[in-house]
Amino acid sequence: MDADRTEVPRPSPRSVVATWLRVFAAATAVAAVIAASGGFGGGVLFGVYVMPRMWFVRRPVFAGAIITLVVGPPMCLAAAFGNVIFAGVRFTLGLVLANSPETLATTAGMVAIAILIRRPEAIETHAAPAAASPPKFLARMPAKLAGAELWAVEAEDHYLRLRTSLGQDLILMRLSDAIGELEGIEGARTHRSWWVAKAAVRGVERDDGRATLVLPDGAEAPVSRAYARVLRTAGWF
Repeated sequence: MDADRTEVPRPSPRSVVATWLRVFAAATAVAAVIAASGGFGGGVLFGVYVMPRMWFVRRPVFAGAIITLVVGPPMCLAAAFGNVIFAGVRFTLGLVLANSPETLATTAGMVAIAILIRRPEAIETHAAPAAASPPKFLARMPAKLAGAELWAVEAEDHYLRLRTSLGQDLILMRLSDAIGELEGIEGARTHRSWWVAKAAVRGVERDDGRATLVLPDGAEAPVSRAYARVLRTAGWF
Protein backbone atom coordinates (compact mmCIF):
# COMPACT_ATOMS: atom_id res chain seq x y z
CA MET A 1 0.00 0.00 0.00
CA ASP A 2 1.30 3.47 -0.91
CA ALA A 3 2.40 5.66 1.93
CA ASP A 4 0.07 8.49 0.87
CA ARG A 5 -2.97 6.24 0.81
CA THR A 6 -4.49 5.75 4.23
CA GLU A 7 -7.31 3.31 4.63
CA VAL A 8 -10.33 4.84 6.35
CA PRO A 9 -11.52 2.52 9.11
CA ARG A 10 -15.08 1.26 8.92
CA PRO A 11 -17.42 2.52 11.63
CA SER A 12 -18.07 0.11 14.44
CA PRO A 13 -21.45 -1.66 14.69
CA ARG A 14 -22.15 0.32 17.84
CA SER A 15 -21.56 3.60 15.97
CA VAL A 16 -23.85 2.52 13.13
CA VAL A 17 -26.61 1.57 15.57
CA ALA A 18 -26.24 4.87 17.41
CA THR A 19 -26.48 6.82 14.15
CA TRP A 20 -29.62 4.97 13.11
CA LEU A 21 -31.14 5.52 16.54
CA ARG A 22 -30.61 9.25 16.15
CA VAL A 23 -32.19 9.25 12.69
CA PHE A 24 -35.10 7.14 13.93
CA ALA A 25 -35.61 9.39 16.94
CA ALA A 26 -35.59 12.50 14.77
CA ALA A 27 -38.05 11.00 12.29
CA THR A 28 -40.30 9.79 15.10
CA ALA A 29 -40.32 13.18 16.78
CA VAL A 30 -41.07 14.96 13.50
CA ALA A 31 -43.88 12.51 12.71
CA ALA A 32 -45.33 12.95 16.20
CA VAL A 33 -45.32 16.73 15.90
CA ILE A 34 -46.93 16.53 12.44
CA ALA A 35 -49.65 14.19 13.69
CA ALA A 36 -50.33 16.18 16.85
CA SER A 37 -50.51 19.48 14.97
CA GLY A 38 -52.96 18.25 12.38
CA GLY A 39 -50.55 18.75 9.48
CA PHE A 40 -47.82 21.19 10.44
CA GLY A 41 -50.03 23.27 12.77
CA GLY A 42 -48.49 26.71 12.63
CA GLY A 43 -47.22 26.11 9.11
CA VAL A 44 -50.76 25.46 7.91
CA LEU A 45 -52.05 28.59 9.65
CA PHE A 46 -49.21 30.60 8.14
CA GLY A 47 -49.90 29.21 4.66
CA VAL A 48 -53.64 29.83 4.88
CA TYR A 49 -53.81 33.20 6.63
CA VAL A 50 -50.49 34.94 5.94
CA MET A 51 -49.09 33.78 2.60
CA PRO A 52 -50.81 35.01 -0.59
CA ARG A 53 -52.84 32.14 -2.08
CA MET A 54 -51.48 32.80 -5.56
CA TRP A 55 -47.99 31.86 -4.40
CA PHE A 56 -49.13 28.24 -4.35
CA VAL A 57 -50.16 28.58 -8.01
CA ARG A 58 -47.40 30.78 -9.40
CA ARG A 59 -44.44 29.99 -7.10
CA PRO A 60 -45.03 26.67 -5.34
CA VAL A 61 -41.30 26.07 -4.73
CA PHE A 62 -40.94 29.47 -3.06
CA ALA A 63 -44.10 28.87 -1.02
CA GLY A 64 -42.78 25.49 0.13
CA ALA A 65 -39.44 27.01 1.12
CA ILE A 66 -41.14 29.70 3.21
CA ILE A 67 -43.33 27.18 5.03
CA THR A 68 -40.29 24.96 5.65
CA LEU A 69 -38.46 27.90 7.23
CA VAL A 70 -41.47 28.57 9.47
CA VAL A 71 -42.02 24.94 10.46
CA GLY A 72 -38.35 23.90 10.49
CA PRO A 73 -37.10 25.42 13.80
CA PRO A 74 -39.81 23.87 16.01
CA MET A 75 -39.32 20.58 14.20
CA CYS A 76 -35.59 20.71 14.94
CA LEU A 77 -36.33 21.29 18.62
CA ALA A 78 -38.81 18.41 18.60
CA ALA A 79 -36.24 16.12 16.99
CA ALA A 80 -33.66 17.06 19.63
CA PHE A 81 -36.12 16.29 22.43
CA GLY A 82 -36.86 13.03 20.67
CA ASN A 83 -33.19 12.11 20.94
CA VAL A 84 -33.24 13.04 24.62
CA ILE A 85 -36.22 10.75 25.20
CA PHE A 86 -35.30 7.83 22.94
CA ALA A 87 -31.50 7.89 22.99
CA GLY A 88 -30.96 9.16 26.53
CA VAL A 89 -28.60 11.97 25.53
CA ARG A 90 -28.38 15.39 27.16
CA PHE A 91 -30.22 18.29 25.52
CA THR A 92 -27.78 20.91 24.19
CA LEU A 93 -27.65 23.44 21.38
CA GLY A 94 -25.10 21.19 19.69
CA LEU A 95 -27.63 18.37 19.70
CA VAL A 96 -30.20 20.61 18.00
CA LEU A 97 -27.68 21.66 15.34
CA ALA A 98 -26.45 18.11 14.79
CA ASN A 99 -29.97 16.87 14.02
CA SER A 100 -31.04 19.92 12.04
CA PRO A 101 -29.92 18.84 8.53
CA GLU A 102 -31.87 15.57 8.51
CA THR A 103 -34.85 17.15 10.29
CA LEU A 104 -35.03 20.05 7.83
CA ALA A 105 -34.71 17.62 4.93
CA THR A 106 -37.59 15.55 6.33
CA THR A 107 -39.69 18.65 6.91
CA ALA A 108 -39.00 19.97 3.40
CA GLY A 109 -39.99 16.61 1.96
CA MET A 110 -43.27 16.56 3.88
CA VAL A 111 -44.06 20.13 2.83
CA ALA A 112 -43.33 19.27 -0.81
CA ILE A 113 -45.62 16.24 -0.64
CA ALA A 114 -48.37 18.32 0.97
CA ILE A 115 -48.15 20.93 -1.82
CA LEU A 116 -48.05 18.31 -4.57
CA ILE A 117 -51.07 16.33 -3.35
CA ARG A 118 -53.17 19.28 -2.22
CA ARG A 119 -56.44 19.54 -4.10
CA PRO A 120 -56.49 22.70 -6.20
CA GLU A 121 -59.15 25.15 -5.12
CA ALA A 122 -61.53 26.83 -7.49
CA ILE A 123 -60.12 30.32 -7.73
CA GLU A 124 -63.33 32.33 -7.72
CA THR A 125 -63.84 35.95 -8.69
CA HIS A 126 -66.69 37.98 -7.31
CA ALA A 127 -69.10 40.60 -8.58
CA ALA A 128 -68.05 44.12 -7.73
CA PRO A 129 -70.22 46.65 -5.83
CA ALA A 130 -72.23 49.01 -8.02
CA ALA A 131 -69.89 51.97 -7.50
CA ALA A 132 -66.67 50.00 -7.98
CA SER A 133 -64.26 50.57 -10.86
CA PRO A 134 -64.36 48.11 -13.79
CA PRO A 135 -62.15 45.02 -13.42
CA LYS A 136 -58.55 45.75 -14.39
CA PHE A 137 -58.58 42.93 -16.93
CA LEU A 138 -61.16 44.67 -19.14
CA ALA A 139 -58.58 47.33 -20.00
CA ARG A 140 -56.56 44.61 -21.73
CA MET A 141 -59.39 43.74 -24.13
CA PRO A 142 -58.49 44.37 -27.78
CA ALA A 143 -60.16 47.37 -29.39
CA LYS A 144 -62.50 45.22 -31.48
CA LEU A 145 -63.88 43.64 -28.27
CA ALA A 146 -64.28 46.92 -26.35
CA GLY A 147 -67.57 46.96 -24.45
CA ALA A 148 -68.22 43.27 -25.02
CA GLU A 149 -69.54 40.93 -22.37
CA LEU A 150 -66.73 38.61 -21.33
CA TRP A 151 -67.87 34.99 -21.27
CA ALA A 152 -64.71 32.99 -20.75
CA VAL A 153 -60.92 33.05 -20.86
CA GLU A 154 -59.12 30.00 -22.23
CA ALA A 155 -55.36 29.41 -21.99
CA GLU A 156 -53.61 28.44 -25.23
CA ASP A 157 -49.87 28.05 -24.75
CA HIS A 158 -48.65 31.50 -23.67
CA TYR A 159 -51.80 33.22 -24.90
CA LEU A 160 -55.35 33.65 -23.64
CA ARG A 161 -58.35 33.26 -25.90
CA LEU A 162 -61.05 35.72 -24.92
CA ARG A 163 -64.59 34.53 -25.66
CA THR A 164 -67.01 37.45 -25.68
CA SER A 165 -70.36 38.61 -27.02
CA LEU A 166 -68.48 40.36 -29.87
CA GLY A 167 -66.34 37.41 -30.86
CA GLN A 168 -62.91 36.11 -29.93
CA ASP A 169 -59.34 37.32 -29.84
CA LEU A 170 -55.98 36.39 -28.29
CA ILE A 171 -53.82 38.31 -25.84
CA LEU A 172 -50.41 37.44 -24.42
CA MET A 173 -50.86 36.73 -20.70
CA ARG A 174 -50.87 33.91 -18.14
CA LEU A 175 -54.22 32.64 -16.91
CA SER A 176 -53.17 32.87 -13.26
CA ASP A 177 -52.34 36.57 -13.74
CA ALA A 178 -55.60 37.17 -15.60
CA ILE A 179 -57.69 35.65 -12.81
CA GLY A 180 -56.13 38.07 -10.37
CA GLU A 181 -57.36 40.95 -12.55
CA LEU A 182 -60.84 39.50 -13.17
CA GLU A 183 -62.04 40.31 -9.66
CA GLY A 184 -65.22 42.28 -10.17
CA ILE A 185 -66.82 39.73 -12.50
CA GLU A 186 -68.52 36.76 -10.87
CA GLY A 187 -66.78 33.68 -12.20
CA ALA A 188 -64.38 30.88 -11.40
CA ARG A 189 -61.57 28.77 -12.71
CA THR A 190 -63.24 25.57 -13.87
CA HIS A 191 -60.13 23.85 -15.22
CA ARG A 192 -56.41 24.53 -15.25
CA SER A 193 -56.90 26.17 -18.67
CA TRP A 194 -60.28 27.90 -18.23
CA TRP A 195 -61.97 30.74 -16.36
CA VAL A 196 -65.72 31.17 -16.96
CA ALA A 197 -68.10 33.99 -16.06
CA LYS A 198 -71.04 32.54 -14.14
CA ALA A 199 -73.58 34.65 -16.05
CA ALA A 200 -72.35 33.14 -19.34
CA VAL A 201 -73.29 29.56 -18.46
CA ARG A 202 -76.23 28.47 -20.62
CA GLY A 203 -76.27 24.83 -19.61
CA VAL A 204 -74.37 21.87 -18.23
CA GLU A 205 -73.57 18.63 -20.03
CA ARG A 206 -72.24 15.46 -18.47
CA ASP A 207 -70.27 12.66 -20.06
CA ASP A 208 -68.60 9.78 -18.22
CA GLY A 209 -68.99 11.58 -14.92
CA ARG A 210 -67.39 14.82 -16.13
CA ALA A 211 -69.23 18.10 -16.52
CA THR A 212 -68.85 20.76 -19.19
CA LEU A 213 -70.35 24.25 -19.13
CA VAL A 214 -72.07 25.38 -22.33
CA LEU A 215 -71.37 29.00 -23.30
CA PRO A 216 -73.55 31.31 -25.46
CA ASP A 217 -71.34 30.74 -28.54
CA GLY A 218 -71.71 26.97 -28.20
CA ALA A 219 -68.24 26.43 -26.74
CA GLU A 220 -67.95 23.90 -23.93
CA ALA A 221 -65.75 24.76 -20.96
CA PRO A 222 -64.49 21.65 -19.17
CA VAL A 223 -64.89 21.25 -15.42
CA SER A 224 -62.11 19.19 -13.88
CA ARG A 225 -63.00 16.86 -11.04
CA ALA A 226 -60.76 18.83 -8.73
CA TYR A 227 -63.04 21.87 -9.10
CA ALA A 228 -66.43 20.17 -9.62
CA ARG A 229 -67.41 19.81 -5.96
CA VAL A 230 -66.61 23.42 -5.13
CA LEU A 231 -68.52 24.71 -8.16
CA ARG A 232 -71.47 22.47 -7.37
CA THR A 233 -71.57 23.80 -3.82
CA ALA A 234 -71.47 27.36 -5.19
CA GLY A 235 -74.56 26.61 -7.30
CA TRP A 236 -72.98 26.48 -10.75
CA PHE A 237 -74.76 23.20 -11.56
